[in-house]
Amino acid sequence: MTTYLTDLDLHPLDALAVRIRDRSATAAVVGLGYVGLPLLVSMHASGFRVIGVDADERKIDGLRSRRSHIGDIADSAVEAMDRATFSSNPALLADADVIVLCLPTPLTDGSPDLTMVLTAAEDVARSLKPGAMVVLESTTYPGTTEEFLRPILETSGLRAGRDFALAYSPERIDPGNRHHRLDTTPKIVAGLTDRCRELAVSFYSAFVQTVVTTSSPREAEMAKLIENTYRQVNIALVNELAVLAHGLGVDIWESLRAAATKPFGYQPFWPGPGVGGHCISIDPTYLSWRAGQQLGHRVEFIEHANEVNNRMPDYVVTRVGEALNDAGRPIKGSKVLGVGVA
Repeated sequence: MTTYLTDLDLHPLDALAVRIRDRSATAAVVGLGYVGLPLLVSMHASGFRVIGVDADERKIDGLRSRRSHIGDIADSAVEAMDRATFSSNPALLADADVIVLCLPTPLTDGSPDLTMVLTAAEDVARSLKPGAMVVLESTTYPGTTEEFLRPILETSGLRAGRDFALAYSPERIDPGNRHHRLDTTPKIVAGLTDRCRELAVSFYSAFVQTVVTTSSPREAEMAKLIENTYRQVNIALVNELAVLAHGLGVDIWESLRAAATKPFGYQPFWPGPGVGGHCISIDPTYLSWRAGQQLGHRVEFIEHANEVNNRMPDYVVTRVGEALNDAGRPIKGSKVLGVGVA
């Protein structure tokens, strides 16, 4: 006589593992911006039924009409999502087995603002069920998943690591990059427990080629900040060198191109009017702020890099004015073409 196991015979997290493997799980994304929507599309393409939740009714209306609001996602990709539900109502998360939070983490008055993440966590807690998994992808400082997200989710009466899985996997989306896509960029994954990590690895392996694990969410949270701090500090360095080179009568562009010919021990960065985008101008400050709160001092490299990069817009305007004067043209009434402005 053959005995068949059903979900009723399994621990809720073991049942989740089965549903992830056979793609019968429903996966939800909260926050359908440049991170969340590509993630939702990839989940659906790998075989999961998906739910997309966003507070912006205009986004939801567009997605229901099968229109994409993200440049990297074609309308045809949204049209192909025949097993997708889009809503501004977080109550629909009650139907999800996996819930991924992709909310912005901006700065407010120079300090980290986790309001959108924590509000979403409260919404999730109201609908959380045994055997679900919650993953945070938003960039944040070490300790957020365990110290802030976990207590909110446990107001559901469920215990993280026992009744539901909790994981962290920082987003690595590079908008407009056709070579390093979501599926080809290694994904860092960490769990509150070993079991949480295993479930998260199984889930992301369904649509990402390479998954890299860390021992706890703190290391994964720190890894993302290291990546962006590295870029911010090096951009500031080359910006400061550009200012210095001008004063020394050196063509910084020629010098940088020459330096870039070294095949080892050097990675080229290029000067510009500061830093922009969603990440580089914000994320390093999360790390410096956290150090100040816990250790009593901020990260001097990051603080100096912020100062240098914040000075660059005024410096560029000054240089443009000098170039116009050299050409015998007044600043007022002159037309300036910006190339590469996104």
